[in-house]
Amino acid sequence: MLTFIIQAGGKWSGRIAKGKSITLTASSDRANLSTLLFDAWQPAERYNMPDTLKAQHTAFLTKGNILMSDQGKVLASIIRDSVGWHDPLGGYSTRQATDGKYGLTSYQKQRNDWYRSGEENLIVELYRNQLLPRDLMPPVNFFSKVVCELDGSMHYVEQPAAGRSVTLRTETDILLVCSNTPNPLDPGSDYPVSSILIEVTDAEAVKEDDVCVTHCPENRRAFENTWNVHTLLRGANL
Repeated sequence: MLTFIIQAGGKWSGRIAKGKSITLTASSDRANLSTLLFDAWQPAERYNMPDTLKAQHTAFLTKGNILMSDQGKVLASIIRDSVGWHDPLGGYSTRQATDGKYGLTSYQKQRNDWYRSGEENLIVELYRNQLLPRDLMPPVNFFSKVVCELDGSMHYVEQPAAGRSVTLRTETDILLVCSNTPNPLDPGSDYPVSSILIEVTDAEAVKEDDVCVTHCPENRRAFENTWNVHTLLRGANL
């Protein structure tokens, strides 16, 4: 097992193999982990928010949902969740919005206590993986709840997060890019302080009655697309 902590304002990225379990645990309320997912070896294929939500007839993510790529395959699935609601719509925080909401800070003055933005953190991690700002996309904001009203407006709803966790299972090799920075719709005037514990272990094999496979017919088709690709790429000695 690999465990590490992303402190408030921190960032991380790494390639994680197929068949791993990734558990994210928040230390306190108002946690928000903005997360991007790519195919680890062909990053032109990446998480697609519109297809993920449209196929599963939802505006939020929780246990049973999958994170679909723009090629109709499953990058990761949510197999456990004690939070109940994760935001795929709110986007990431920017430098301008962070300065305006929490006050102007800089590394030169505050050193490691300066307030980071999601956009800056994600871009840094993209560069570390030979990607560019143009590869930014709407992230999954784990631990945040954003509700869509009938008039199309969106608002942040505070929900318990302290000590709660969500577990992803990787269905293919992925590149995970994370920023522990505030949800841009969070109305709080103080910068959130929650750290995020990440634990990576081996996952159990996917079974026929798996909650993510059986969630809806569209999920099964996405899994079948993924399994077919793995079958075609598997060598005779594997």
